[in-house]
Amino acid sequence: MKVLVATTQRARRAIVAATVALVMLAATAANTPAQNVIGPVVQGQDRPLHTLRDLNQAFVELVADVKPSVVTVSTERVMSVQDTSPFQFPFSGDSFFDQFFGPQQPRGQDEPRERQYRQRGLGSGVIISSNGYILTNNHVVQNADSIYVRTSDDRRHLATVIGADSKTDLAVLRIDADNLKPIAVGNSDDLQVGEIVMAVGSPMSENLAYSVTQGIVSAKGRSNVGLADYEDFIQTDAAINPGNSGGPLVNLDGELVGINTAIVSQSGGFQGIGFAVPVNMAIYVKNSLINDGEVIRGWLGVMIQNVDEALAEAFDTKSTEGVLVSDVVKDGPAATAGFAAGDIILMMNGVKIGNTAQLRNVIASTPPGTKVDFTVFRDGQRLTLAVELGRLPDDPVVAAGGSGLDDLLGFSISTLTGELARRYEIGENIAGVVVTAIGPASAAYRAGLREGDVIVSVDKRAVKNRQDFTALAGDRKKGERILLRIWREGGTMFIVYTL
Repeated sequence: MKVLVATTQRARRAIVAATVALVMLAATAANTPAQNVIGPVVQGQDRPLHTLRDLNQAFVELVADVKPSVVTVSTERVMSVQDTSPFQFPFSGDSFFDQFFGPQQPRGQDEPRERQYRQRGLGSGVIISSNGYILTNNHVVQNADSIYVRTSDDRRHLATVIGADSKTDLAVLRIDADNLKPIAVGNSDDLQVGEIVMAVGSPMSENLAYSVTQGIVSAKGRSNVGLADYEDFIQTDAAINPGNSGGPLVNLDGELVGINTAIVSQSGGFQGIGFAVPVNMAIYVKNSLINDGEVIRGWLGVMIQNVDEALAEAFDTKSTEGVLVSDVVKDGPAATAGFAAGDIILMMNGVKIGNTAQLRNVIASTPPGTKVDFTVFRDGQRLTLAVELGRLPDDPVVAAGGSGLDDLLGFSISTLTGELARRYEIGENIAGVVVTAIGPASAAYRAGLREGDVIVSVDKRAVKNRQDFTALAGDRKKGERILLRIWREGGTMFIVYTL
């Protein structure tokens, strides 16, 4: 511990020394003496900083500009419980004694009483319009019976939920109030890793309202966190704690770039990993909730999976970038545009697509009816497919989770029959061979293959029965790779495995 403390102290001295050197260098370059030159905040413009005091004052003015747009959100939920007396006849409810003495009631009361208590919650929010619209998290206001918003001038307002979206964990509130200051909205697409940001909110208690913490953007595009269906989180090390949820993450121009949502912690407190919903996603959801009463999302109509090294080799592409189309929904927008299973989506409107999460988010945030161009890789060539996006159905076909496979094999197959289809709940019009047995410790199981999977093609050639599978796979040698397309739970996906 002493070594750690000493190292930390040396690091702090080094940072201070470096900062002073930079300030002195800036003052020398400007050929002016080190003095305060702070003037009115001009949003989006640079201004000279000649001393550390100038830097300090810049942060002070930034916070003063943002604070009036931040609110504390308090919720109440009335809960009902059955309150029974602890003093009961010892054999109450015993059928043997009830034969002779009749049903026995608890002493002191004839029947259980219903007792109510109030469950209170706390969160934060940010004003986004002068007519009272406020952005916050869905989990802050979910199931609340009453919601109150306290503004920076200590006014308390009853709030109404305009709409909420659990898929992004966002909600829009509205209050009836005047003299509101909406926050300036930035562009989260322009945000860079390493950029300085601030989080403002009410951690832990209303007594700690308008707490300000400062850090940097640690990463962008975080997904598969398990917090929402659509994840494209900004990661930051600005301290975020319970109660900060729904508050703003702002850049040095005082612009809203994210809605603080969650932390990763083993203790329940701040440990340097916080997540915020990008403002571009939040504004799309906000506009849809206000204008349409629900979030209307775009829909391409494909099942997708990430491209790993094994799939890249199987499809003769040199990179793992892009998203593999494992199935195309019949009569969907992609089918109409000519998409096919096995296409690798590389770009959408000239923007590179890196993974499934990015594609899902960008499609969902594009209004239905929008015409977009996709660059896809198919059979060694690049093609451009023009698609008019549809509207995401209420119960869409979900994206397939792909698995790269290293070693195989060890499973049994049978030609798909009516009896097997009923046993494994396989849909109609599916042809192929079904996996009827697979050991839980086998390489196949570890690779992702499961009993009940239907193999419908081998190396892009259709399989209708056991004979077809044997003809296509039977002459392979150990160590060779095979590309399978399997049907599972209403859709198909590709798997590469090694014999």
